[in-house]
Amino acid sequence: MSSQTPSPGPVPASSGGERRKPRVAVVFGGRSSEHAISVVTAGAVLRAIDREKYDVLPIGITTDGRWALTADEPERMAIANRELPSVERLAESSEGSVVLPVDPGNREVVYSEPGAVPKALGDVDVVFPMLHGPYGEDGTLQGLLELSGVPYVGAGVLASAVGMDKEYMKRVFISFGLPVGPYEVIRPRAWEQEPSAARRRIVEFAEEHGWPLFVKPARAGSSFGISKVEGPADLDAAVEEARRHDPKVIVEALLRGREIECGVLEYEDGPRASVPAEIPPVSSHAFYDFEAKYIDAADGIVPAPLSEEQTRRVQELAVAAFEAASCEGLVRADFFLLDSGEFVINEINTMPGFTPISMYPRMWQESGVSYPELVDRLLEAALRRSTGLR
Repeated sequence: MSSQTPSPGPVPASSGGERRKPRVAVVFGGRSSEHAISVVTAGAVLRAIDREKYDVLPIGITTDGRWALTADEPERMAIANRELPSVERLAESSEGSVVLPVDPGNREVVYSEPGAVPKALGDVDVVFPMLHGPYGEDGTLQGLLELSGVPYVGAGVLASAVGMDKEYMKRVFISFGLPVGPYEVIRPRAWEQEPSAARRRIVEFAEEHGWPLFVKPARAGSSFGISKVEGPADLDAAVEEARRHDPKVIVEALLRGREIECGVLEYEDGPRASVPAEIPPVSSHAFYDFEAKYIDAADGIVPAPLSEEQTRRVQELAVAAFEAASCEGLVRADFFLLDSGEFVINEINTMPGFTPISMYPRMWQESGVSYPELVDRLLEAALRRSTGLR
């Protein structure tokens, strides 16, 4: 796929009137179970940002929600010896906090510590939110940035919320005519007040579509809380495991086929799809779970061994999913290629794993867009875009 260099975004002026480099706040960590993966992703982005073009301000959010000023040291943000990184280990102070402005006319970030005079860190021109999961990827952070009037990379409030909630994501896809697999939802009140009725409904679903089933948190990622359930005896434990991550649970039928992924990137003339990739079966894992993805780093096949017609079809569906959810910036769309030859969309991820070995950057690398160029394109798109209703 040919590359296209985007036009440069606006160049900010300093208080003295001279032109300066745009300042990027890379925000990462967060309160979700995907905290560590967010830190890893942010470290890769910090390494890739062109420092001659941008000033960079790393801001980490701790697991309890404190916004912390962190050292700009990407090498400390990787998984080392199977040990996951955290913002708490990177923060320059255990008590200091960073505050973003909520006045759209003021983009100055302030850092404060107890008993000290607050310190101005300067204006922020664009935010690169590298958070995964709830309290970051689900529209909450995007809403804060909209209130602040600060441009940011990626999907807006609605698309972020839809992309986080597997139930409503599927409902949107169905309304746009996209093929999805069979599923059921266990809402919090149903499991808490009438668990026997909820259990019976899922067993009836399995009798129709077959065992095993996949039981998942409706609003979580990185395969946290997912169980492969072989029969009724294992159902309760699987639901409780999913509910540790989200009180709403989604149950999906097993789809027999190949796992195919496709990246979508927003260009000035609209979204484009990358070459697709395939996630082969992982013999040492029951499914493509967290350890397979991040600890054992199971390798995908890029590009996927598909026919030209299959490649064209999955690219069309990926772009259609991007548009259906009103996404912006980037999306990774995940599919099953069924034994029947039909593609079924499983989900989209509005802020996918973004290390150089993650599938989304690898697909774009194979499509002719290098990792640093990919980061730059996303920042340029965010700088071109204004906040507010879209």
